[in-house]
Amino acid sequence: MYINRTLERRILKASENFRVLIVTGPRQVGKTTLLKRLAESGRKYVTLDDPVEREAALNEPALFLERNKPPIIIDEIQYAPNLLPYIKMHVDEHQIKGGFWLTGSQKFHLMKNVSESLAGRIAVIEMYGLSQSEIDGYESEPFTCDHVAMSERLNIREPKNLSDIYTRIFNGSMPEAHANESFDRNEFYAGYVNTYLERDIRALTQVADEMDFFRFMTACAARTGGMVNYADLAKDIGISAPTAKQWLSVLVSSGIVTLIQPYFNNTLKRAIKSPNMYFIDTGLATYLTRWDTPQTLEASAMSGKIFETYVVSEILKSYHNTGKQPPAYYYRDTDGKEIDLILEYNGTVYPVEIKKTGNPGKDAIKNFGVLQNTGRPIGEGAVVCLYNKILPLDKNNWIIPVWLI
Repeated sequence: MYINRTLERRILKASENFRVLIVTGPRQVGKTTLLKRLAESGRKYVTLDDPVEREAALNEPALFLERNKPPIIIDEIQYAPNLLPYIKMHVDEHQIKGGFWLTGSQKFHLMKNVSESLAGRIAVIEMYGLSQSEIDGYESEPFTCDHVAMSERLNIREPKNLSDIYTRIFNGSMPEAHANESFDRNEFYAGYVNTYLERDIRALTQVADEMDFFRFMTACAARTGGMVNYADLAKDIGISAPTAKQWLSVLVSSGIVTLIQPYFNNTLKRAIKSPNMYFIDTGLATYLTRWDTPQTLEASAMSGKIFETYVVSEILKSYHNTGKQPPAYYYRDTDGKEIDLILEYNGTVYPVEIKKTGNPGKDAIKNFGVLQNTGRPIGEGAVVCLYNKILPLDKNNWIIPVWLI
């Protein structure tokens, strides 16, 4: 079963305006399926996962493109980055829009070559797993703290309870989990991790020990929703802090982990400047940390942080899917005051607190006042939680149900 993606319109529009299109993102998020779905009759498909095709692309790129003329989809372009200059020469000569559709699972190896070879000729679109809106068949829009805008969603969205949310967190956002009725979560993620380690980490990065990298991934999953501490990560695995920093950058560039940068300026003297770390796909995080059921996950010590991870991931996807850079930060200071998320747009800051509760009180917004020291206007604040209605906590801060994101 195919699930409609918000990116469909962006891709078609980009193909009309650029000579080359590339969709990047983690494995298994549906990049190839989406492009094949949108491809017109006659657009050829070739994957560089095929060792024969990869060998041809690496050793005879000009002949490879002679055999595989546009319009074409070239899958996993990161395996043959030497093709990019030849694609540049072809599109410069023929001046045809949308002839080449590319996919790449690995930004860290790919983007430098793309920017150098195809600057001004290529549209780069990031793709992640399914958003909550896509799974439920709703129109995707960026999350906003505006309670009026959120209220408009109340009439069209179906409420979700605690069990619904944790089942979704547990299964994750990969299309396979929602399009396949016989989805086996453990089998899927075991294969996912194995493929990532063998094809991407071994082939495209300088990682000496893949099992150490696997343990590093697991340590990061256990810390999702927390502040990055390279020394602690390094100590857990028995690697150096610089290696931990390099490996985390690999997970970020792979689209597996995202870092939320701290919000600070010259007036926030006590702000801590380390980023927060979140897994984009909660299914992968819960697989790595070995939870067997949604129920045991919900009752665990990790329950609050994985709920926060889910909310942050959904908010970020709501922006990415509509072609906007998420204006997201967080705040923590040396006095222990913290705001889970700060959205900044149009010169205004909007605080967001994330609580795994069905009955948040005013203590959830007690730290929002620190933003008065930023010199920026403060917009409506939101407490995203498990309550089933939109209600005010005070005149400027509102309870927002998690299923409205």
